[in-house]
Amino acid sequence: MYNKNSLLVAFFSITTLIACKDKKQEEAVTDDIIPVNVMSLQMDSLQQTINASGQFTTDDETNLSFKNGGIIRKIYVDVGDAVKKGQLLATVDLTEINAMSQQASLGYAKAQRDYERAVNLYKDSVATLEQMQNAKTALDIARQQYISAGFNQNNSEIRATQSGYVLRRFAQEGQITGPGTPVLQINGAANGNWILKAGVSDKQWSAVAIGDKAIITTDALEGKTFAAKVIKKSEGIDPMSGTFIIHLQITDGDKKGMAAGLFGKAIITPSRTTQAWAIPYDALLDSDKNTGYVFVTNDDSTVQKISVQISNVTNGNVIINTGLENVKHLIVSGSAYLNEDSKIKVLH
Repeated sequence: MYNKNSLLVAFFSITTLIACKDKKQEEAVTDDIIPVNVMSLQMDSLQQTINASGQFTTDDETNLSFKNGGIIRKIYVDVGDAVKKGQLLATVDLTEINAMSQQASLGYAKAQRDYERAVNLYKDSVATLEQMQNAKTALDIARQQYISAGFNQNNSEIRATQSGYVLRRFAQEGQITGPGTPVLQINGAANGNWILKAGVSDKQWSAVAIGDKAIITTDALEGKTFAAKVIKKSEGIDPMSGTFIIHLQITDGDKKGMAAGLFGKAIITPSRTTQAWAIPYDALLDSDKNTGYVFVTNDDSTVQKISVQISNVTNGNVIINTGLENVKHLIVSGSAYLNEDSKIKVLH
């Protein structure tokens, strides 16, 4: 049999165990409440910058071609060569063109003889007036053919239309080229306005407007910056790069040392503002391309994980276009420990 002291010891031991268990359960519940920091959400009018890159050139690029097709006999320049206005750049084989010119010359001589014979016969009343007039028409046609053949013969070569540099070479010697098919591309680097041809996405293209300001830099001219503005937007996608091309003309800056083909980077500031939310980068979860997730709360005690659309990332902030409508608070810290069933305690 147990004495009274033994029963009291047992009773207090059981009471103590129960109290400890209740305390641990209370602590466990308390541990499930995760402290977080939040920020109030408000849509603002934001002016987002756009980063783009491309190559420098001038606004007077010219594609040069032969007037008549044929076999390219000689190309005297290559990409990067400096050229002077009037300089011979390429020639086409003249065999066919000379033959056509000679044929036109012979035809003109015959038409001239026929006309003179018709005039004499008309004076002797042997030929009619109509016959003499027909001979005169044939002479005029032959003369025009002779002039055309001579023109083609004189334009069977390519000469520089301005002083500058060879930017591209589209063909090789011995290649057959058609009339008007580009053979060389040159620019007037000495006189033209320097521009940066930059590729942008469709969303960036729609945000940029003619006249928007930009700052341009290039690694080739370290330390130099150039003020620029948007002067042209392409109306279709460039099949080579898969981007839309915009032209940024340099408006201010020391352009000494500039060369066609240099790689440049631009920061464009669109004049249009957009309605969006700017949130800290740390608040974003599981981002993939233009989509991400965040934790939000409307009652400061429970959380919800929602999807948002990302517009841009700038200055440590993420610009959100859609997804945060009707949300009161965004959780900016402590989200790594959260799930959709978590209870929270808002610190500030």
